Amino acid sequence: QVHLVESGGGLVQAGGSLRLSCAASGRPFKSYVMYWFRQAPGKEREFVARISWGGSSTYYSDSVKGRFTISRDNAKNTVYLQMNSLKPEDTAVYYCAVPEQYITGSYSPGSMNYWGQGTQVTVSS
Repeated sequence: QVHLVESGGGLVQAGGSLRLSCAASGRPFKSYVMYWFRQAPGKEREFVARISWGGSSTYYSDSVKGRFTISRDNAKNTVYLQMNSLKPEDTAVYYCAVPEQYITGSYSPGSMNYWGQGTQVTVSS
């Protein structure tokens, strides 16, 4: 079992920044690949970013590439999402997630087995 708790969401003006955190407990943190997803009102949950076990490999959706940075601190069992140059279309509930088994190239919400409760990010124009 993996327990995930996100924090750091809030209201920010367009062009601003936020840093989300996701604290994990359960299995050894360094043993799993970590993901961030988001879900805007009326839309499906979508992939945002992924980071490898050691943190050396990252991958982003096209919509956030160059603006968001995913990182992790295995000593603190925490993954982060630094969000810069925020846009109103980034408004969503942001979730961290973990798959039981990492599948290369899989970025579907259906591939995840554990989810946090989510944290709301609202970007005003």
